[in-house]
Parts: sequence; C-alpha cells; structure tokens
Amino acid sequence: MKKTLAVLSLSVQIVSAQNMAQKLDKVTRDLMDSSSAVASNLSFYVSDENGNLIYEYQGNKGLSTASTQKIFTAGAALETLGKNYTFTTTTSYSGNISGGTLNGNLWISSNGDPTLGSWRYEGYKPENFKKKFIDAVKSSGITGISGDLVIDDSYFDHQTIPGGWPWDDLGNYYGAGVWGINWKENQFDININGTDFKNFSYPLEGVKWLNDLKAGGSSDQSLIFTAPHSNIALINGMLPAGKTVTVSGATPNPPLQLGVEARQWLKESGVELSGKVITGSQLELEGKPASKTPKSTIILTYQSPTLDKIVYWFLRKSINLYGETLIKTLGKEKKGNPGFKSGVAYLKEFWKSKGINPNMINFADGSGLSPQNYVSAKAEVQALLYAKKQSWFEAYYDGFPVQENGMKMKSGTMRDTKSFAGYQAAKDGKKYVFSIIINNYQGSGSTELQKILNVLK
Repeated sequence: MKKTLAVLSLSVQIVSAQNMAQKLDKVTRDLMDSSSAVASNLSFYVSDENGNLIYEYQGNKGLSTASTQKIFTAGAALETLGKNYTFTTTTSYSGNISGGTLNGNLWISSNGDPTLGSWRYEGYKPENFKKKFIDAVKSSGITGISGDLVIDDSYFDHQTIPGGWPWDDLGNYYGAGVWGINWKENQFDININGTDFKNFSYPLEGVKWLNDLKAGGSSDQSLIFTAPHSNIALINGMLPAGKTVTVSGATPNPPLQLGVEARQWLKESGVELSGKVITGSQLELEGKPASKTPKSTIILTYQSPTLDKIVYWFLRKSINLYGETLIKTLGKEKKGNPGFKSGVAYLKEFWKSKGINPNMINFADGSGLSPQNYVSAKAEVQALLYAKKQSWFEAYYDGFPVQENGMKMKSGTMRDTKSFAGYQAAKDGKKYVFSIIINNYQGSGSTELQKILNVLK
C-alpha cells in the first residue's frame, strides 16, 4: 500500500511539473514572439527546491544581469568573511601630547567600511561616529593639535570605480566609487527647483558646478557627472518646472569630505586644529613621503554593523557601493590584492568551486552596474540553490525584497535589461527557484515578464 501511494504521489508530481512547464513555455514563447522582442535575448531557468529542472529557455545563455549579479557577491561574502565580519575605523595620533596639545598629527583610518556615516543603521549614524570621535579625542586630553588631520585612505588601491561602468552612471549616487575611507555612503543630495540649486545635504569641499539643466517634463530626467578626485561637477538633463526635486550624486572625494566635517567637529568642541585636513592620496600627489596610520596610539576603534546586516541592505536596496567594497575586500583578504580584477577573479573561483560552469559566470564587478557582466539564468539558480543549503542562508534570504506577487526575489534593471532571481512558494505549497534575464527588449517588458511570474505564483 505504501509503495502504491509513493508511486501515485510521484506520478502527481510529474504531471504537476509537466503542467507547469507547459504553462511557462506558452507565456515565454508569447513574450519572445512579440514585436518588441525581435532583437532580444532571454535566459530563463526554473527548478524545484531540490534542484530538479522544471523549465528552461536558453538557460545556459550568458546575458547582462543588472543587479541580480548581487546574489553571487552576497553569498560569497557571507561564506568567505562570515556573517559576523565587521569593518574597522580607527582614530590615532603621531607625536606626543603635552599640556593638552598634540604635537603631531591626528589620524583617521579605515579598512573601507562602506557603512561609515550611513543613515540606515540605528546606532551607527553620522552623529554616533561624531560623538565617539570627539569623546575619544577629549578622553586623550587633547585640547589642541599643532599638526594636521590626516585621513588615511590607503587601505585599497587608487582605482575607486570598476572598469566598464558607464560614464553616465559615475556621478549619480548609485555609481559611487569605493575608497579606503567611505563616508555617508559616498552620496550627497541637492534640492533643486527647476534649474536652481536650493541647498545641499552638506557642502561638497572644493567642488564647482556646471549647470546645464532645463526645466520641463513631469519627472527627474537629470544626470550628474563627477569623477574621483575631481573638483568639477556637471549636471544636465531635465527636471520638472516649479517643483523642488531631490537629486542624489556621488561624492568626488569622500575621505576629504569626512576630514572637513571632522575638523568642524573639533572646532565646535573647542579643539583647535592648527594644521590642515589632508588625505593620504593628496600627500602622494604632492610628492610627500607616504606614511601610515600609527598603530601604537589608537584612541578609538569603531566597528561597523555585522556583515549580515550589511548584506540585508545590499540586497534589499541594491547598494552598488556595498557590492564593490565586498569585491575589494575579498580580493584583499583572499588574494592579498585589493584591486577589482583580483576580487572579481576570486568571486568566479568561488562559484566555480561550487559546481557552476565558469563559462556561465563572466563577472565584471560585484554589483551588476557594468553591462560587461554576462551570466546565465541557470548559473543564478545554481547559486540560489547552493545558498539554500548553507548556515548563512537566513541572513541571505532575509535581504531579498518581497515583491507584490509575494515572491522573494532580487530584481535588476538597466537600459534594455531586466532580470529577476529568487524563491517562490506556489499556492499549492510547492517551492521553486528561478531566474529570468532579458536583454535588448524594446519596451519595458514589465507586463510580459509579469505573466511569466504569475505562472510561478
């Protein structure tokens, strides 16, 4: 009797999977037969929670992923670094303290904490760091500084932007680069009415603006162009007339920005800084000998939130800065080289070691902003299935946004690119893992792709 029931149950499962595959095939082919898809490519793969194939359409084809690329970076970081990994920022000094005067320099250094000064974490906001910084200075008996405030941004290499990122993206908040010292997620906001700047979230140190904005339209169609270390910024495009809109950009020199704000904190607390604010990069540009943060006189050790919390926001809000910081960190930790190429190479090696065909994971960065990422839908499903079996899966899964249709999935959007990858429990209780990537679809594709997702519901 038990054997009969088992055979019957298996037969029902097979019929159910066949029905699912037939429905998916119909909506997929309807999508690809539409006039907007005449020049498009689609990679689509669905399995059950045990990895058994339900349906695929060119599942091995590598396409630009957009932000579903983040599922690979998040998983590798959680396993390699551990969910309790933290970044560290320190304050120390060189010279000596005599009669309240620091005869030397005050230093701030970090190993690239991307959350330093972020507004997302309770207890880790800019004002929290400010208080601990000032408390540490005062507790050390420092009431004046004869030297400089040095912001040591040397932990990573000088390349702050991955190769292959479009120039149109670099100056906007989602195109912020990665530095040895990051501050406020390397983002600034401008309130603009029509074409007139009203105010900044904070003044950008030494930056001058070229304004080519035009007023018109009903939505924000503006672009900001900044570059690392540059003191010139350009904004163009169109903003609605007669309405104040907040536009967010990428800070050109985050280490310098932190230093300028820290100098103001010192002044407000009665600590006089006789010297200037200078970064390690500036010292190098001026041809001065590079010096490192003193390790024997640390007065503040400031830890970031744990990696599981960072990964939550990385996936939930698709913060590219976090992904590229993790790539540089993986390169530094595992290969002794903090360059993007080193970190990306490790990411590929990691997933190859988990059984994914390396020809299906041609990574260019850790966030998906580069259109040079080429990944197949099957590879994304394999990564999701691997994650499901790991001890860190809860922290991983928690970061996946919940979509309107109840699916836990990461989405990705770039010009003419749309992708979805995640987990779904259907109405009958069956659980599926899926990935859809479409490139060069002429139109939003949202309605057509929603039909596919509705089948999985």
